[in-house]
Amino acid sequence: MKDKPFALIGVNSDDTIERAKKAIEEHGLNWRSFQNQDAGRERAIADDWAVSGWPTCIVIDQDMVIRYRGHDGHAASKVAEELVAKFMSR
Repeated sequence: MKDKPFALIGVNSDDTIERAKKAIEEHGLNWRSFQNQDAGRERAIADDWAVSGWPTCIVIDQDMVIRYRGHDGHAASKVAEELVAKFMSR
């Protein structure tokens, strides 16, 4: 969704930054990704968002309302595309 009002943010569960960087390189990931648990946080991001399995996809609209939460990337993409299309038609 290049050049669209959309942002993809990832949270990785790799044990080390090195493993995360390797996965980014191997899979050609081109979005921001945060370490699930880092030294600066008391709790993991997955705990804050009640993530029970990987991957979990959460689509949030411009009003910060969760429009999709689940494990199906295709379903999450469809919801995101519909939201962007609706936003662009305003």
